[in-house]
Amino acid sequence: MPRPDGTREDGSGGEELDARTVKNVARIARLRLTEEEVAQYAKDMDDVLNYFAILDEASDLGRHDFNPVPVSDVLREDEPSLDISPEELRAMMDTYQEMVRGPRL
Repeated sequence: MPRPDGTREDGSGGEELDARTVKNVARIARLRLTEEEVAQYAKDMDDVLNYFAILDEASDLGRHDFNPVPVSDVLREDEPSLDISPEELRAMMDTYQEMVRGPRL
């Protein structure tokens, strides 16, 4: 089992583990990779993980906001109101026994 620093309990580095991980992912994805491709993908994966390690060390200046402009609610609160009476609405619509009729489907 690997340690957080990338080494294994037996003291070896993570390079062998990366090749084994690449082979396992390739097997699950049903890909046939040559040993050269496995080595290249293992190196690429190690590079990506190193870039993330560099990003982890970067200062965030105490801010955790991803929006450059503050986001605020600019919509009004919904307040129910009765602007027109239901009787007036039904008088303007095609109704049948006090029910609104819609188009035939």
